[in-house]
Amino acid sequence: MIKRLLVFVPLLLGASEDFITHDEYGQMLYTNPRGVSCSQCHGDKGEGRVIVTFKDVDGKKKVIKGSDIRQENLSAMISSVNSYHKIMPRYYLTDEEVKAIYDYLQKKNEKYLAKFKESGSSK
Repeated sequence: MIKRLLVFVPLLLGASEDFITHDEYGQMLYTNPRGVSCSQCHGDKGEGRVIVTFKDVDGKKKVIKGSDIRQENLSAMISSVNSYHKIMPRYYLTDEEVKAIYDYLQKKNEKYLAKFKESGSSK
């Protein structure tokens, strides 16, 4: 009986591993958190993207663009995701889910963010 149970010990030890990595989870949430992708407005790397261009009633060209979120800090991102906006839907993500997105974007933008840290620039 004990020999049979020992066969399952390696399986149980491996059971603590996640099905997907933290980075994969962040990417999954960023590309499709609740049916609407963050990347549709914020771009593939969080750089911001034009959502729509139109002319107003006076014929002036107007552009609605998703903001550049690459340099946002985690607390600002959590606050933004859990607030109401005129354009951005509210996603009802947990702080852990937003952290996964934040970490994913930080990793994806390592070179970009390093340039700003070196130069002391901000947005």
